[in-house]
Amino acid sequence: MCAVDSDQLRIYCNDHLAASAGGIGLVRRMLTHHGDDRWTRPLRELHDELREERAELERTMAVLGMRRSRVKQLVVRVAERLSRLKPDGSLGRGPLSTVVEFEFLSGAVLLKRAGFETLLGLSEVDRRIDASALERLIDQADRQHRWLADARREHAAATFGGRPERQDDASDT
Repeated sequence: MCAVDSDQLRIYCNDHLAASAGGIGLVRRMLTHHGDDRWTRPLRELHDELREERAELERTMAVLGMRRSRVKQLVVRVAERLSRLKPDGSLGRGPLSTVVEFEFLSGAVLLKRAGFETLLGLSEVDRRIDASALERLIDQADRQHRWLADARREHAAATFGGRPERQDDASDT
């Protein structure tokens, strides 16, 4: 087994931390659009869970003696705001906005899950990392991905036509 490169791990964790800020911002923005529909409750729960997951990642980084990158946090905030622009320069929403948002979140949850798995593997050699918390967050990510994939399929079918049928489940491990 090779030694852990603490600089690479710090960069990796900061990348995931910055991405979490982007996800939280996106869900917050989606809540303003889904103010009172069938997606409001699961989006609120997702928002709370994302904040909890971010706090757990911050705790893990703290016990490992890693500092947060403020630059990456700023870059993600700017990118999230720029993502609101449409190719024609407008800020308006259409049905495609919702499809793309659910697609993005569905994919981002799988990436987040992979990050938790990486840290879980590292917990085997560094007992400061809370393996049980990471196992719980992996299970939570699986649940999140299932409903986000359903939402994505439903919105895509409503926008483009067809049926919202599942082909396979990428979150099955």
